Amino acid sequence: MDLLRQKLTLLPEKPGVYLLKDTLGQIIYVGKAKVLKNRVRSYFTGSHVGKTGRLVSQTADFEYIVTESEVEALVLECNLIKKHTPKYNILLRDDKTYPYLIITEENHPRILVTRQVKKGKGNYYGPYPNATAAKEAARLLNRLFPFRKCRQIPTRPCLYYHLEQCLAPCVTDVALNVYMEMRKDVSTFLKGDQSKIITLLEDKMQTASEALHYERAREYRDLIEDLKLLREKQNITLNDFIDRDVIGYAITTDQMCIQVFYLRLGKLVARDSFIFPYYEEPEEAFISFVAQFYIERAVWPAEILLPPLESPVLASLFLITIPQKGKKRDLVQMAMSNARTTLHDHISLEVRQQSETQLALATLGELLNIPVPGRIEAFDISNTGGTHNVAGMVQFIEGKPQRQGYRKYKIQLLETSDDTAAMGQVVLRRYARLVSENGSLPNLILVDGGKGQINAASKALKELNLTIPVAGMVKNDRHQTHGLLDQSGNPVALPKSHPTFYLLGRIQNEVHRFAITFHRQQRAKSMTLSALDGIPGIGPKRKQQLLRHFSSLDDIQRASIEDLRAAGVPPSAAAKVYQYFHATPLPTPL
Repeated sequence: MDLLRQKLTLLPEKPGVYLLKDTLGQIIYVGKAKVLKNRVRSYFTGSHVGKTGRLVSQTADFEYIVTESEVEALVLECNLIKKHTPKYNILLRDDKTYPYLIITEENHPRILVTRQVKKGKGNYYGPYPNATAAKEAARLLNRLFPFRKCRQIPTRPCLYYHLEQCLAPCVTDVALNVYMEMRKDVSTFLKGDQSKIITLLEDKMQTASEALHYERAREYRDLIEDLKLLREKQNITLNDFIDRDVIGYAITTDQMCIQVFYLRLGKLVARDSFIFPYYEEPEEAFISFVAQFYIERAVWPAEILLPPLESPVLASLFLITIPQKGKKRDLVQMAMSNARTTLHDHISLEVRQQSETQLALATLGELLNIPVPGRIEAFDISNTGGTHNVAGMVQFIEGKPQRQGYRKYKIQLLETSDDTAAMGQVVLRRYARLVSENGSLPNLILVDGGKGQINAASKALKELNLTIPVAGMVKNDRHQTHGLLDQSGNPVALPKSHPTFYLLGRIQNEVHRFAITFHRQQRAKSMTLSALDGIPGIGPKRKQQLLRHFSSLDDIQRASIEDLRAAGVPPSAAAKVYQYFHATPLPTPL
């Protein structure tokens, strides 16, 4: 603490970023400050309770980086959070991506739905918070505009050509200006002006009807009805056909809820809620969230509506608007109101769940004749006929999953391939490492299995001179949680309606999900690599290059030579891969 006090006196009165560290030197929090001296010192003066108190109690050291402005500090903060993923920061992970529509940059372009935005691949429209709406829009556009439909250009016209939904570049030369005009029409359509398209379809319907092509006329009629229905599906509307996000927030003493309304073409189509603890001034936490939310996005809406802010830092990065009156201000107020309601409901539910969780943990301790197990670690083994043998471990603290504590294990070669031997190995490896690193040990170990797995885990702990209680979670014939076994392997009486039974079910389902997901990843990787091993001239680097670009072996198999070259593979190697998959059948997966 003396070192901390000395370092606090050296803090400059300049903007910058600070990094708080624990006793192991791990970065646990990254923050920005307009004045570093004032912000960092505030953590170590006065008293703090709740989540901020826990953060301060775990802080053993800090460092800082001075920047030229608050804007630079905000951008640097976002980059450092993304790099270090500190446990006390708002972490906006990439697992939630919205779909876009893309008109590809190909000689004969296509209209596709994608969740990956890559420069130079085409013109993107979106994002669409509603994936169904994105697919519906793509379906309509592909019926309205005769872009190419086939992934690989065939040698003769397909059904789409005969339906007048494709220009058949497979047999005809299509002028570049034709595609340019179609791109312009798509852009007009997506901006909300559908009158030109509807008039065109009505003319085509009339022409087809007069020529006695009633099936074709009915097709045009259905398209017109779909367009009108799509236009009428929205509820809250600003009639300016502009894409915008509306963001509001609400707070308690230590939690913040942010509500994002997505308006596309002036119409409210979806919303998102984000709830997290915050450790600085509410406005600073809100600004950090908005910066992280947008800074990594390839496409921004035309307008971002926010509540009043004292700091102008966001306006230096994004096209934000703080409306003072009218419908836009009403939308921001609605977002703020919804944030308050969502936060209130979340806290009420959290209090109720916390009460039930404490009861479940207390009862679990009584049933196993141990103290209340605040820290639980659970293990599960996953394999297919003894192959790709892996294990997963999940960690629950006070009844809640702690994903930063999850661990994956590849089971090393065993004399016998049974699950009990694998369980003993992974328990031994887990706690030998914790002992060597002086890490925190659990109050209870749960193993997925029966008496054999319990004995294997207990034997491993005995080798390490550890006395940690071990219990077993058993399943029924339908692979559902059935009951609990004590350390001797005896069944423990537990009503299925009790909160403890629900807690055990959550833990067992989570460890099973985690282990089997890892197993499937390893099996798929093995199958993919073995399939690519058969291609002459494709070495380890080329394999990794293909796997990084394509999401699966099926995608590599379906890829054209142009697609393979787009992955960075030389022409000769691309031809070999294409020839291999189109001349040789794929091996049958085990």
